[in-house]
Amino acid sequence: MTQRSNDETTGTLPVVAVPRADIFDALRDCEGVELRQWTPDTDPASALGDDADRVEMVIWPYPNPDGVSRRHLEALPRLRAVQAMTAGVDAVEPYVPDGVALANGAGIHATSTSELAVALTLAKRRQLDQFFLDQQRQSWRPRRQPSLADSRVLIIGVGSIGTAIARRLEPFEVGITRVARSARTDGLGPIEAMTELPRLLPEHDIVIVIVPLTDETTGLVDADFLAAMPDGALLVNVSRGAVVDTDALVAELQSGRIEAAVDVTDPEPLPEGHALWTAPGVIITPHIAGSSAAGVPRLHDLLRSQVRAFVGGAELANLVARSAEQSSNA
Repeated sequence: MTQRSNDETTGTLPVVAVPRADIFDALRDCEGVELRQWTPDTDPASALGDDADRVEMVIWPYPNPDGVSRRHLEALPRLRAVQAMTAGVDAVEPYVPDGVALANGAGIHATSTSELAVALTLAKRRQLDQFFLDQQRQSWRPRRQPSLADSRVLIIGVGSIGTAIARRLEPFEVGITRVARSARTDGLGPIEAMTELPRLLPEHDIVIVIVPLTDETTGLVDADFLAAMPDGALLVNVSRGAVVDTDALVAELQSGRIEAAVDVTDPEPLPEGHALWTAPGVIITPHIAGSSAAGVPRLHDLLRSQVRAFVGGAELANLVARSAEQSSNA
């Protein structure tokens, strides 16, 4: 569907293509552009008509629409930027033509995802999953549980979500260690390098993983990683399913040595009958960490900021890949 942001426009302004009506409405007050509602699963020539030649920025839909291919964006001759709505762009990058800027949605889901990460951690530490089962059995079984307080928490990933998780955990009287690709210090304190994981894993009761899916992080949580975690430790994965070796995780869970809470799986969706469903000591949520009421207003805020920066000639925030023009000026 094609819509105009102003019926009185002269047709000389750049066009920003948006994937859905709520985003169209949220961007109405952005000056200097025209808006068109369009998703890349339809041919831009037929969906946008002559406007396809004026599209300079595309807000990429989430999840990827059916039938999308690289040709949909290659058919936009003036395209300069693609804005994703997710922090991870592994599902978007294959469709972005060379020389077109790509920005991710870092920060949009920090509130929602960090809430779920803390909720899963608390649920497992206080054994809420077991109490829910007792409730279904109408069984009254009071017992002492582990506590989140005084736990040693290792957060792997220090982007906007990892930082939000750390801030939300601070009031729970825990010790927090943060890990990133390289060692450094930021406003929250020191950050350890990823190479230190073999030393750090045995020292922590809880490991929360929130890294992007890259060649380096695929299979990061493998059999050796899990074996290095101490007995009774908890793994929380709110990143991507393929960051964890599922077979290795199932083996550890079935041994009863560690527990887990995962919002993402590999494969995903997790098929009926998969061993992870029935593995002891695991909570599984269906990739819903970012799907809360907090996400939409933060999405709209970021997109407004990005469109205004684009119109004003400023560099987009959260750049993953620069445009050919930006690269030549760097």
